[in-house]
Parts: sequence; C-alpha cells; structure tokens
Amino acid sequence: MNGFHGLIMMISGSQDGGLSKRITRIEEGVLCRLSMSKATLHVLQTCPFSWKVRGIIEHLGMDVEEIQVNAMKTKKELAFTDGWNKVPVFTDAEGIVVVDSTPIMSHIDNKYNQGKLSKEKGTERFDNMLSHVDNAWKSATIPILYGSLGAALSTTRRVSKLEKFGFFSRRLYAWAGFPIMWGIIARKRVKKDGRTPKKLWHDLLTEYTDSFEGKDFFGGELPDLVDFAAFGYMRSVSPFKQFRLLEEHENGMVWYRKMEQHLN
Repeated sequence: MNGFHGLIMMISGSQDGGLSKRITRIEEGVLCRLSMSKATLHVLQTCPFSWKVRGIIEHLGMDVEEIQVNAMKTKKELAFTDGWNKVPVFTDAEGIVVVDSTPIMSHIDNKYNQGKLSKEKGTERFDNMLSHVDNAWKSATIPILYGSLGAALSTTRRVSKLEKFGFFSRRLYAWAGFPIMWGIIARKRVKKDGRTPKKLWHDLLTEYTDSFEGKDFFGGELPDLVDFAAFGYMRSVSPFKQFRLLEEHENGMVWYRKMEQHLN
C-alpha cells in the first residue's frame, strides 16, 4: 500500500536476548533497524504492491533475497514490523526496514539510485499522477481479476497455486474464496464504477499513455518512479488469463513492453 505515515523504530538487542525499541515519528513508511547482512523483500506472489517494488529492484539489478510470506500467517511472519503486518516489507543490508510500497520504492531510489527516478518529485504533474496511479490503478485490480463469477473462480484457483498456503488452507481458499472476492468485494466495485473491468482498465491506460507528451514513458525518454508504480499494478495481472483483456490496448502494451526492456 502507500501513503502511510508511520514510525521509525531503532531496535537493538539486550543482554537477555530481548529487543528494545525507541520510537519516533517520521514522514512516511516504517523503518526498523535489525541485524542484517543482505537485503530482503517479504512478498506475496500475487500482491500488486509487491510487484511495484519488484520492478524497481529488477530495474536496478539489486541483489535482494525475496521471501514469500504464508498468506494465512502474515501477522506471525511479519511480526518484526510492529503491527504493520502487510507486504511488501523491504529490509536493506544495514537492517533498516521499510514498509508500504511507494515509500519502499522512494527509499530504494534515493539510497541506491541517487533519486534518479524521482527527479520530478514535488512537481504537480509527478505528484498528481503518482497519487492517481496509487488510487485508481490499485482499485482496478480487484474488478479485472474477480469481476465475474468465472473470473473469480479462475483467479482464486490460480492464487492458491502461486501463494504459500498450508495443505488445507490452499484448497479452502481455492474453492471458498471466490464467492467472497466476487460477491462481496468485486461486484460492488464494478457496480459502483459503472464500467466493465476491461473498459475501466482501457480508460486508465488511455489516460496514462496520453500523458506522455509524445515520449515513450511518463518520465520522458526513460521511465520514472510513476512508470514503475503503474507497471507494477499492470504486471500483477499478468499471471492471470484476464491479462489478455489488457493486451487489447495497443498503446498500453507498447508502453508495457518497453517497461519490460528496462528490467535486469
């Protein structure tokens, strides 16, 4: 997720092996200091927010260990986030823990890339589009994946194979999850928006690619942080058959394929 105004936690070990914390406020994200030697990224394989961070990590060619969280045990496996309990969670080699996808992307860009992807941060064009992507595109992922009964069944079965579940929870999610995702969540969103999931995504892609001002990317000749945020949301749909509906948007796919060329 994004836009969280969180805490910074300096965690140090005590003589009895416990952890002590000193907590202060910061502008965004959650940072913890742990004892680490290699950067890690805790993810869910099908989470759009995890895909956002993956993109920038792959773009920079970073050596990061990806840790897949059990979808039914996030509270336990992310206990070190002091109650955040959501993926993605990035821990750098110095042990600084950052939560919330957009703050993680900004942290990585600033620390490992001299902020090159965020040079326009603070301008109305950059800030408005990043906020729009993080709200509108995020909201569009559920309808495209779960917007019909058949799509919801297909998606939950696919998720059950990609995510880390226990033996029984995997089967329970595959067959019991789809009526909840479709009937309670997705159908309400589709009804509220008034457009089919395909039309919603095509409108978003048209609006986005029309903002390029004749360039290849929103960032100009090269992609910027906004491009990688949008790319992450769209890429999160790629493991599912509904992605073919997005492939029908010509300009959107031209941009998407060019984004793929910037991954290492």
